[in-house]
Amino acid sequence: MAWLWVFLWLGVIAIESSSALSSENTGRFLYPVLHFLFGVDPVSFPTWHFLLRKSGHVFGYGMLSWLLFRALRVTALSTQDPSWSMVWSLLAVAGTAFVASLDEWHQSFLPSRTGTIRDVLLDTTAAVVIQILVFLLVRGWKKDRKPQLSTG
Repeated sequence: MAWLWVFLWLGVIAIESSSALSSENTGRFLYPVLHFLFGVDPVSFPTWHFLLRKSGHVFGYGMLSWLLFRALRVTALSTQDPSWSMVWSLLAVAGTAFVASLDEWHQSFLPSRTGTIRDVLLDTTAAVVIQILVFLLVRGWKKDRKPQLSTG
């Protein structure tokens, strides 16, 4: 079941990589929404549009990294620690970087899209940050779960 979520998310990424969700097309529906909700004007819209699109990269590929880690954790047993493994984290980052590279390569063939190494780096950075957060959360969870020795 964990791998199903990975494949569903890959489908979301594939849809987002299409011409239908190019910057030109998303601008057509995001501008009216941002203008209505926040009063964004045409001069400042390109900045907000850029930030929203890059935030989408961070969220989308951070989520992929998490889902890959989770699927690996569920299906690959570790003799050292059943809640976290450096191998799972590295594979999640590598898988995310691979998908990001394929996505940008695919976009380089679409007239309405551009494939850039900067986006691959942004996506991979998001994956690394998520894996650091996973490590810190697991470590914090373990500290909370250790039995306390009584001194009385």
